[in-house]
Amino acid sequence: MALSARSRYRPGMETERSVAVVIPCYRVTAHVLDVIARIGPWCDRVYCVDDACPDRSGDHIEAHCTDPRVRVLRREANGGVGAATMTGYQAGIDEGMDVLVKIDGDGQMDPAFAPRLVAPILLGEADYTKGNRFFSPATVAAMPPLRLVGNAGLSFMTKLSTGYWDLMDPTNGYTALHAAVARELPFDRIHPRYFFESDVLFRLATLRARVVELPLVATYADERSNLSELNALLTFPPLHARNFVKRIFYGYFLRNFSAASLSLVIGLGFLAFGVSFGSVSWATSSSTQTPSTAGTVMLAGLPVFLGIQLLLSFLQHDVASVPRDPLHRRIEDVRITHPSGATPGTP
Repeated sequence: MALSARSRYRPGMETERSVAVVIPCYRVTAHVLDVIARIGPWCDRVYCVDDACPDRSGDHIEAHCTDPRVRVLRREANGGVGAATMTGYQAGIDEGMDVLVKIDGDGQMDPAFAPRLVAPILLGEADYTKGNRFFSPATVAAMPPLRLVGNAGLSFMTKLSTGYWDLMDPTNGYTALHAAVARELPFDRIHPRYFFESDVLFRLATLRARVVELPLVATYADERSNLSELNALLTFPPLHARNFVKRIFYGYFLRNFSAASLSLVIGLGFLAFGVSFGSVSWATSSSTQTPSTAGTVMLAGLPVFLGIQLLLSFLQHDVASVPRDPLHRRIEDVRITHPSGATPGTP
């Protein structure tokens, strides 16, 4: 029997909500049973998604796990961690779950932390919650150096591409998502592999969903990551660049046009003119051995200075525009008013 949200956490959560855990399973047979065993009574359903695992994770779980909450889902072809997670999300949506928690099956994520991720969603304070491994200096010191450097770089690129500037560990995969918000995500457009977490954040940003981070302690033991650092270095930056351009276009030109939009356009124009004019003037001066005049230098330098100031103004506006209001409360209000449940789609 599932515990009510009120008894599980604290006063203020007045209705019983169902919570599901999604575990993507690919080469995790050594750890996944222990992960399932540590999932407490706060969870109503556990979806273990066998992503065409060569170790036959689904068969392994069915043969050795007796937890009645567990349901094994099998994908015919390997699609990646994102595709497996979305398979679990869809199953949770179909079965009427309210909150969807994603936990990796390699044992790095302690299931005991999940109720802390779920609580802000049930309290109506967030649509999507994530763990933050960088909150504690001790946790950072225990992280493998290569992974630490890689995560820092990817985190900054994710901030740019999603607009969630207040997130310190946006690439972390320990997450919880309100099912009402999950229904609005375009599953067929989300990246199916390791770019999944960053792409979900981008899609949530287009919806103006509220994202909250909570301190998390990660455990690094004998598990092996299937993510290649070299592959991430080569594939992630272009994907982030694509999402950045799309986010700026959607947020500042297609859906809205504000003073920040003008700052961006005029700033880029000034900067482009100043750099182009300055480069041509420098090349001409070098070829003719004639020093540039003070007016020429000013005509090149002033637009560059003004362009940088306007772009910094735009950046300041972008940082201050991080979504603060939970989306799922507005979606639920719309569905109460309009029984058809029709809500605006996402790009």
